[in-house]
Amino acid sequence: MAEAKTKAAPKAATKKAAVKKVPAKAKKAPAKKKPAAKTKASTKAKTRARPKAIDAGRNALLAGLGVYGKAYDQVLEQFANLQEQVDEAQTRLTERRKQAENLYKSLVKRGTAVEKEALKALADLEIDSLADRSKLEAQMKKAKSRFDDLKSKFGKAA
Repeated sequence: MAEAKTKAAPKAATKKAAVKKVPAKAKKAPAKKKPAAKTKASTKAKTRARPKAIDAGRNALLAGLGVYGKAYDQVLEQFANLQEQVDEAQTRLTERRKQAENLYKSLVKRGTAVEKEALKALADLEIDSLADRSKLEAQMKKAKSRFDDLKSKFGKAA
């Protein structure tokens, strides 16, 4: 029976507590349970925030790689442009060399034709007779006499 009395007493106390209005401070006690619920929500938010932070970091890394990729593409483009300019200059140089070779060949061909004529003219000159002083003086006398004859003809006509 003693046990029954002790058991009955707590029931009555529980009923009284339920009937009494809870002061404002007591209402805040259940609010402590809500942070426990928020903790679960904040844990969920943290787990959601973690992938967002990882994605943001990954995106920053990818942006850096994108800058590197663009710079690399620009360098390749500039290199291709320079290579085109070098190829174009090489082509022009090759064309000029061909023109110079053709000109040189034509000059050699013309030189061989002139050489034949020059050799004929040298053969006509009597170099041996020019080297001999007495023959040279005789030719000079002939030339002076012809000059004087021509001078006298033209001098009389005037």
